[in-house]
Amino acid sequence: MTVQIFAHRGASASYAEHTRGAYLQALADGADGVECDLHLTADGALVLIHDDELDRTSNGTGPVADRTLRELRELDFSSWKGARVPPEYGGTAEQLLTLDELLDILAGAGRDVALALEFKYGTFFDAALVDAALEALGARGWSAADSVAGTVDVSFMSFHPEAVKYLAERVPAARLCQLLEEVGEVRGRPDDAPAHAPGCRPRRSQAAGEALLDDGVARLAGPGVGYLRANPEKASRWLAAGRTFRVWTVDTEEDLQLCLDAGVAEVTTNRPADIRAMLGRPPKPA
Repeated sequence: MTVQIFAHRGASASYAEHTRGAYLQALADGADGVECDLHLTADGALVLIHDDELDRTSNGTGPVADRTLRELRELDFSSWKGARVPPEYGGTAEQLLTLDELLDILAGAGRDVALALEFKYGTFFDAALVDAALEALGARGWSAADSVAGTVDVSFMSFHPEAVKYLAERVPAARLCQLLEEVGEVRGRPDDAPAHAPGCRPRRSQAAGEALLDDGVARLAGPGVGYLRANPEKASRWLAAGRTFRVWTVDTEEDLQLCLDAGVAEVTTNRPADIRAMLGRPPKPA
């Protein structure tokens, strides 16, 4: 089995996450696919940003949703990383990407590339983000029948069970990933504190997500490494039931070996070139 490598927010160990440089580097590193998070701007543009707030990954502050795309273009999304972006990867003002711009980058790769779109939510699920993404994909020839837009194979992910159920009415179960996080796996966070999936308390959210995998509503299982390590019996059960595993975030030999031993088919990593080397796959030609 050839393990598929997804670049987590691009090659985000090399360049600032979700930037043009990170995604171009991921393709140069030979990633089989890339992962991204989406947010809607105040004027309805789909932008690649992980957090609800701008503070961590830009020189701006406040909610992403309060800014227009034009206003976001004026911010610096790359310098915080401290990595020099080569000129061929674009200037500072070109690092923020919309979904359409990422699709252009992937279409220009000259090969088939997978795209994993993640939808993050707070307390309440809002269908507007999913609907906007599906509309944007449809404008590029995507249809639910094969979930392909040109040379880009698209799958959809969320920690939020309500988002997964909503997506299940619109996309094939084989292209739908229920993300899972081991409760308390982030040090210092109480069990009832908000995690990646704050739509309800993490234990309740985790149980709801597990049920969707049990029932086959989603046929891609997306546990974190900590979840996989803590729940081998669930992993075995889902593998036996034909679920495909996409594990995040796999950056070390130890975590990669855990995935290989468990029969994982896809890994998401900040270091696609390193994981490619660990798997014994030759580097991509320059």
